[in-house]
Amino acid sequence: MSILVVADVADDVLLPSTFNAITAARQIAAHANCEVHLFLAGHQFDSSLEAASRTGCERVFVASSDCLADRNPESVAATILAPEPNEYTHYLFSSSNFGKSVAPRVAAKLDVAQFSDVTAVCGESTFERPTYAGNVILRVEAHDKVKVLTVRSAAFAPAPASETEVEIQASPAVEHPNRSRVKERFTDTSDRPDLASAKIIVSGGRGLGSKENYETVLNPLADKLGAALGASRAAVDSGFAPNDHQVGQTGKIVAPDVYVAIGLSGAIQHLAGMRDSKLIVAVNSDPDAPIFGVADVGLVGDLFEVIPQWLATA
Repeated sequence: MSILVVADVADDVLLPSTFNAITAARQIAAHANCEVHLFLAGHQFDSSLEAASRTGCERVFVASSDCLADRNPESVAATILAPEPNEYTHYLFSSSNFGKSVAPRVAAKLDVAQFSDVTAVCGESTFERPTYAGNVILRVEAHDKVKVLTVRSAAFAPAPASETEVEIQASPAVEHPNRSRVKERFTDTSDRPDLASAKIIVSGGRGLGSKENYETVLNPLADKLGAALGASRAAVDSGFAPNDHQVGQTGKIVAPDVYVAIGLSGAIQHLAGMRDSKLIVAVNSDPDAPIFGVADVGLVGDLFEVIPQWLATA
């Protein structure tokens, strides 16, 4: 019996979250004394296959077909279970939009429970996951023979690349007969690092006051630091930043080396998405703002005065 990690791939790039999921799988495998396999489902793979062959997984499978070009979750789930549905004791997905779409379908097909947003592996069948916006950590035990998990990427270090290549094995693609279809896709392109995997994040809150201020204050700072841009839900709801910039319980969960919070009060939902950052720097005019409760470095002051001074001395 083995563990199967389902890869996150976008535009022929093996996303960093895949390597975090492999680390979680390795920790389970250490308890279960079994192999870790990797599965890629999609179409027109090239560079991602080379990266997949060097992940250190004992076996790598790929299902490539036109019917999987849009990575439709119904078809991907059917494809994952097509070869040997009873071969694997664990199916692991990252807690991305892709993983959250496919994992429940795999669990339902196998008639087992799903464990979401796992942050720690305590044994072959025992895991930790957060609840109540991260204020309570649950230790849960899976009693089903097969375990389906989504893994919080920020909680696990990425698995190192292996110098040894593993042969890629073909797997059949299955098109679900009643699948939904992606008619059009809209993608924002940016030269900045991806928010989910960035080492440094500059994030703004409602204290910035407007979309114009968000851009004029944060862009120069992010450029100087080589950082990704983030935002609180309040800033996104106010139209300061696009939805994909949102960090928090209902946004992206991040754990960069440095998280810079500008004009951001630190609502509990936001803290749930960034509290695992290694170094948190906060600038806010309110000395009682909750963000200072988690910040490693805090500065009470007017952000419109502080940030220009920071840039001038950087």
